[in-house]
Amino acid sequence: MPNNTVTLNCPATVANMVCGFDILGMALNDPFDKITISLSGEPGIRINHTDEYHLPTEPSKNVAGVALLEMMQSIPEPVGFDMTITKNIKPGSGLGSSAASAAGAVVAANELLGKRFNDADLVRFAMAGEKLASGVKHADNIAPCIMGGITLIRSIFPLDIVRLQAPPLFVTVVHPQIEVKTADARQILRKEVLLKNAIRQWGNIAGLVAGLLQGDYDLIGRSLEDVIIEPVRSILIPGFDQVKQQSREAGALGGGISGSGPSIFMLSRDKATASQIAGLMENIYERLGIDYKTYITTLRTQPLAG
Repeated sequence: MPNNTVTLNCPATVANMVCGFDILGMALNDPFDKITISLSGEPGIRINHTDEYHLPTEPSKNVAGVALLEMMQSIPEPVGFDMTITKNIKPGSGLGSSAASAAGAVVAANELLGKRFNDADLVRFAMAGEKLASGVKHADNIAPCIMGGITLIRSIFPLDIVRLQAPPLFVTVVHPQIEVKTADARQILRKEVLLKNAIRQWGNIAGLVAGLLQGDYDLIGRSLEDVIIEPVRSILIPGFDQVKQQSREAGALGGGISGSGPSIFMLSRDKATASQIAGLMENIYERLGIDYKTYITTLRTQPLAG
């Protein structure tokens, strides 16, 4: 008999991982949202937010609600859900806030329904929430949030997701307290790229995947380069160039914009380096006079329902 209530800690995610725009993403152990869903005898969806972000509670205007509505189209019998969301991942942070809500909602609901849907189904349902948030169905936050670890989205239509093995990685994130809307960050991207840049980007994506699979930190570091998206989006993020340069000098493997920003992430081999990088990030934003939040965390390797 399935449980009547499920609570999940839904992780932040880093999409793109520098060179893998819309195709690579990783789950983090911190921060995370908390979602509790209960089956209800009353059909439909009721949403309660216990955070400070004043997000819509009407299901059709809430990313978690839209994801559940998409799921309910594949459920023949009437069903009802009562959902409480406590967001610790700030909307507009570039850390997969919308994905955490959408993914958490469908995974928790699936647990209540006796796990009738597989991961690919759940990713597809949750992508409806991402479309509400950004105007585009993308899975580079959704897939790692649901499946854990690092995922490669080989294709959206049809959906083809590959979970990648990776060596131990420490992740340092700084979130300048400014907002960059995903839809706006997409709007400024160039619609065409030079062939030489595309070739260089393909080499970096292949190198990053190979470096992860082989546990080759040096290859990972060499491949964390973006010649297409970052040069455009980085202009929206104060302090980006200083963070990237100083982090590299301090021993980071590399890093860049988390999703559409403004958060910036850096990968390191060990916690000591990750902690040192957090300190220099904080110094940079102190000097700029911009409020910020930093996280020192690791890859979340377990799936959301695990």
